[in-house]
Amino acid sequence: MSTFNRSISSLGLVLCLALLSGQANAEIKMGVVNFQKLLEDAPQTKTAMQALENEFAPRRRELLTMQNDLKARDEKLQKEGAVMSEADRAKAEKTLRDQQREFSRKAGEFQDDASTRRNEEIGKVQRYLVTEIQAYAVAQGFDLVLGEGVFFAKGPLDVTANVLAVLATKPTSLPAAAPGAPQGKGPAGLTPPAKTPAK
Repeated sequence: MSTFNRSISSLGLVLCLALLSGQANAEIKMGVVNFQKLLEDAPQTKTAMQALENEFAPRRRELLTMQNDLKARDEKLQKEGAVMSEADRAKAEKTLRDQQREFSRKAGEFQDDASTRRNEEIGKVQRYLVTEIQAYAVAQGFDLVLGEGVFFAKGPLDVTANVLAVLATKPTSLPAAAPGAPQGKGPAGLTPPAKTPAK
C-alpha cells in the first residue's frame, strides 16, 4: 500500500472516529468514491488525453516516416549490397547506422516528453477531481467521503456515479490551475494517487 493510501486510510479512520464520538446520537452521512473509476471515466480526463494525442501527433508521424524510410533503406541495402563496390556498401551501411541512431534518439526523446506531459495532465485532472469531490460532498451535506483504502461499501454509499454526473455538466477542458486547490495537493494537503486511466 502506498504512502498516500495509508495516509488516506488513517485520515479516514481518524475522521470517522471523531465524527462517531462527536455525533453519537446524530445520523452521519458518509459516502465512498472510487477515485480510479472517476479518473478513468471523467470527461475531463478524456479531453486531456485527446489534447495530448493532438499535441504529439506531428512528432509521432515524423517518427513513423523515419521508421518506414529506414526500413526501405535497409531492404534496398540487403538487395543491392552484393553488387555494390566495397566502398559504396560501407558508406551506405554507415549512413544507415547513423540514421538508425538518430531515430533511436528521437524516439527516446518522444517517449520521455510524452510520459512527462501525460503525468502533468493526469496530475492536473486529479487535483481538479479532488476539488469536485469536496464541492459535491459539501453541496450534498456529507459528513465524510472516503476514497482509497475502502474494501467494502454498501451501494448507496458509493457516490462515484453521482460525482461523474456532476462532472459531465462541467467544462471538459481544465483551467491552467485547478481552482481552490494548492498545486500538487489533494485532501488534507496530500498528493493524489499517481494512477493513470486504463486505455
